[in-house]
Amino acid sequence: MITLLAGTNRPNSRARRIANYYRTILTELGAESQILDLAALPADFITSALYDNAGRHPEFNRLATMLDAGPKLVIITPEYNGSFPGALKAFIDGLPYPGGIWGKKAALVGLSSGGQGGLLAMAHLTDVLMYLGTAVLPQRVRLPFINKDLNEDDGLNLELSQQLLREQATALLAF
Repeated sequence: MITLLAGTNRPNSRARRIANYYRTILTELGAESQILDLAALPADFITSALYDNAGRHPEFNRLATMLDAGPKLVIITPEYNGSFPGALKAFIDGLPYPGGIWGKKAALVGLSSGGQGGLLAMAHLTDVLMYLGTAVLPQRVRLPFINKDLNEDDGLNLELSQQLLREQATALLAF
């Protein structure tokens, strides 16, 4: 089982739409997958599920437990203010340590409305993941100008974007 983590708590996010697209690729490649959408995080999870409240919030725990389903994950992260979303960092901070994502293998997909395609977000996220003992697939995919590339049917307009995601998914399965 591969967990696709839509790395923002924004409802109906482009990260979630890319997770849906990626899941289709994994299905075509014969891999089981599930989507963990941070939009399902409780609005007050920073105060109700972290620190002294760790392990006490059933909805946060349900999302965190989804990571236990398999050894691999794909994190699809938008770039917010030159990094990855704070909700993703807070979610990671609330995971058990060691545990949560320790020992997992991760592929990263970065999104941005600008030309960098989430490059800074993925660089920062890679540092955090490696600190936590998560092996990061070197083949990171940048999806720049996502507003133009992602279409109304949640498909990608650019053949290069489609190809890069398929190549990454294939590499993740062999990783």
